[in-house]
Amino acid sequence: MGNFNGIIVIYKEKGWTSFDVVARLRRILGMKKIGHTGTLDPEAQGVLPVALGKGTKLVDMLTDKDKTYEAVLRLGIDTDTQDMTGSVLTEKEVRVSEEEVRTVIESFIGEQMQIPPMYSALKVGGKKLYELAREGQVVERKPRPVCFHEIQILEMKLPLVRFLVTCSKGTYIRTLCHDIGEKLGCGGCMESLLRTRVGKFTLQDCLTLEQVENAVSEGNIESRIFSIEETLGDYPRLLCRPEGDRLLSNGNPMPEGLMQSQYKEGCVRMCASSGLFAGIFKWDIKKERYYPVKMF
Repeated sequence: MGNFNGIIVIYKEKGWTSFDVVARLRRILGMKKIGHTGTLDPEAQGVLPVALGKGTKLVDMLTDKDKTYEAVLRLGIDTDTQDMTGSVLTEKEVRVSEEEVRTVIESFIGEQMQIPPMYSALKVGGKKLYELAREGQVVERKPRPVCFHEIQILEMKLPLVRFLVTCSKGTYIRTLCHDIGEKLGCGGCMESLLRTRVGKFTLQDCLTLEQVENAVSEGNIESRIFSIEETLGDYPRLLCRPEGDRLLSNGNPMPEGLMQSQYKEGCVRMCASSGLFAGIFKWDIKKERYYPVKMF
């Protein structure tokens, strides 16, 4: 049985669900405690960070990270799934100019309210929306706030538009494609999707499942797993004094007098005097102590 802790970044290929990837990794690595950090549609490809062992405590922190996608929008077609896998609802001639397309796409940059698609894993009344959709039901979905930090058009050959988008968590690129088509008046859906980044992880960090299998058989898989502390590298690193080690190992709040250095804005990586990483702590201005957010 494997005993790995950290994050392995998988290149999810077409046709696989995020759950399929986790199930396959459990077999390859011989361990049960594995979780993905946010679903990627079966037809989508790209970066899927997967948490191993104690790394599963990182899942909620990684789910919150911004993501970057390369998408292809097909104008003139509306489908029930908002991508090309669904049934065509309407088909219209695309008479818009490239300039109009550019203006409409750029209008989505910034804070937006987005209605999640029926074909999604969100739950309503204990049932996933896609399960209701397959039963022919359409239920009301509340718009949710999302943010498109950047949208860059890479290529335009109407009716196809290829673009790069960086967005907040909980954003559906299928729905963005649909909404662009709606605003242009000709309809639109997503032709393809490649996730190129999740937080700090990019395509360069990815392994296919086949490469993971090969690395396991060659005995060098550990070198491809990002440690928990490495994954949290964006947070400042603080070391406590030797006399604070015992308090820290028990997950107690840490007074500033027991620290070798100070950082009092947001979260920090708290380490023992030896440099051994212990967890994420946050300074409490009222109690004048660093309090544990998550221990590892």
